[in-house]
Amino acid sequence: MRTQMEKAELFRALHARPGAFIIPNPWDAGTAKLLAAIGFEALATTSLGVANTLGSATVSRDAIIENCRMISAATDLPVNADLENCGADEPKAAARTIGLAAEAGVVGGSIEDFTGDRSQPIYDFALAVERVHAAVEAARALPFPFTLTARAENLLHGRNDLDDTIRRLQAFEAAGADVLYAPGLHDLATIKTVVSALKKPFNLVMGYADPNLTVAQLSEAGVKRISVGGAMSRYALAAFLQCAREMKDKGSFTYVRGMAPIGELRDAFAAAPAAATSA
Repeated sequence: MRTQMEKAELFRALHARPGAFIIPNPWDAGTAKLLAAIGFEALATTSLGVANTLGSATVSRDAIIENCRMISAATDLPVNADLENCGADEPKAAARTIGLAAEAGVVGGSIEDFTGDRSQPIYDFALAVERVHAAVEAARALPFPFTLTARAENLLHGRNDLDDTIRRLQAFEAAGADVLYAPGLHDLATIKTVVSALKKPFNLVMGYADPNLTVAQLSEAGVKRISVGGAMSRYALAAFLQCAREMKDKGSFTYVRGMAPIGELRDAFAAAPAAATSA
């Protein structure tokens, strides 16, 4: 089984090779194993998926870290963590979450400029940059190459200022972030505008982008990493609700015709998990 160092080096290599790669977002050990069985090369956690699993509108840092531990142990793939705002406003306090995530087994993770307070959703520019800088320092202090992603959240929280979003991404890049991320981009032209303003790899989340876009188009536009955030979790819940409503409203059970084959599930779940090895 791969060590954490081997996973970290593999994850870095995915960002260095030509073209874009897909990094889907499981929300528990089962979905992680299914994605690994299909042949994906890396996985990413989703805080929304964790919240959905817990039946909560929000999720604590402890729950996020525990989910990191579960998904990292489920397969032999490198895992990137959605760490939200890293659980704190103050830069050094937030940066400590990077170490906690690394201890949980992930080899990459994100810090974002969404405060968690919807009345004042985005950290002031200077503080946002200082937080990224502190996270970079924490990542560089680890005994393996942790891939740090810095996220500019303007577009998800009513601040439709693309110039400020690019300014923030460029500042995060200068502060040492390895990957940049601006959720909320939709059309290919805007994606190209953002990517062309950056030198380091860019992560695009397809939960907000035009679903007709393809990996080939995004790769040509310069996107390096393609995630889906909580989209697969929400799709699974949509199917769950459809099944429930059929039973409640129609008294029928035709949805069972679309069940996943039990053999496929058992084969995926029988796969050996990653060994608990360190860097």
